[in-house]
Amino acid sequence: MPIRWYGPADPTDPTYRHFERVVNLTLHAGLFAAINSGLWVVQGLRHPWGHLNWLTLGWLLALLLHAGAVIALRPARDPQP
Repeated sequence: MPIRWYGPADPTDPTYRHFERVVNLTLHAGLFAAINSGLWVVQGLRHPWGHLNWLTLGWLLALLLHAGAVIALRPARDPQP
């Protein structure tokens, strides 16, 4: 089931902004997985690339920092009456 936002897009709504950050994180993770796995397959088929480990670790660190920012900036839950 795809991720959808039901209702008007209001950039001032904290829930909408959090939803936008989560969608950006999933795009970041998808690009990381697709491009990185492709690079590792090409490396396995052709010749070794010595810096691929550093590229993967650096990008993974950026992805983890992105996830940390999404978690840190999530809106507070409304108390139930």
